[in-house]
Amino acid sequence: MLSQAQIDQFNRDGYLVVEDLITQPVREAVKAEYEELLDALYAGWLSDGLVPKLAADATFWDKLDVAIKGGFDWYQPFDISLPHDNITNDTPMHFGPAVFDMVTSDRILDTVECLIGSEITSNPIQHVRIKPPERDVKDGETRAHIVSTDWHQDRAVTLETADNTEMVTVWLAITDATVENGCLQVKPGRTPEMIPHCSMTQVGISEKFLPKHDAVPAPVKAGGGVIFHPLTPHASLRNLSDGYRWSFDLRYNVTGQSTGRDHFPEFIARSRSSPSSELRDWRAWKDMWEATRARIAVSEHINQHGRWSSDGPYCA
Repeated sequence: MLSQAQIDQFNRDGYLVVEDLITQPVREAVKAEYEELLDALYAGWLSDGLVPKLAADATFWDKLDVAIKGGFDWYQPFDISLPHDNITNDTPMHFGPAVFDMVTSDRILDTVECLIGSEITSNPIQHVRIKPPERDVKDGETRAHIVSTDWHQDRAVTLETADNTEMVTVWLAITDATVENGCLQVKPGRTPEMIPHCSMTQVGISEKFLPKHDAVPAPVKAGGGVIFHPLTPHASLRNLSDGYRWSFDLRYNVTGQSTGRDHFPEFIARSRSSPSSELRDWRAWKDMWEATRARIAVSEHINQHGRWSSDGPYCA
């Protein structure tokens, strides 16, 4: 639970750093689930003769190094969402019991409840973020989930249907997030409206409106997180360390309001008025996403970032 002082700080600054949002057992279970997933990917690459055989004691990070340096698609098989385009029946994604337990953690939901109330929907705009050391990223890589993330507001990357939705983002650290390895940076103070964005290599705030002098870093220890309002400008710093920085973007909104990506599946994570409506089976969550993938694969494309362009009046 948040104290009144923390709630007041969030309402004033538009963000809040909170420690211990998930327990160590929850965090270790997520890490183990991803280790098993990477083991399966690595075994496939090895079987195809694409990677060298590593020592028996090779770690998760050793295998991820091989994937990064070999140019293999490791990110989308790790992600807890579908990409914004080119979705097929074979597009990989990950939905497992440990991740579900993380998303529905009581500590996270208790915190979110303090900010948006007790009827909470898990929003489908959610991602895993595993940032490699910048020196290991190939030239030309622009995906925000792998390199540093440009300045943006979360409301700007939803569809217009969510412009009045009460929503918060929980940026959850699985490893320590430091200034050196690319933690978030935030512009403090409640921004009252949407800032013009441009769709370039990433969807980001127009150069003219960038918060160049009043940004503050938001480091947080593993298990903690940064919670911010959908209009709070934020970005990530560059990962200049020798290691990886691992986090998740999780979003929650008031049940019954648009998620801003209504063609993706949502679910009720908490309901004080109707507890029986809460989703409690991770397999049902996985099934929802698989059904959505099959439907979208044969449907007309929905441009999730359609409100912004590269040639808008502020993008020259």
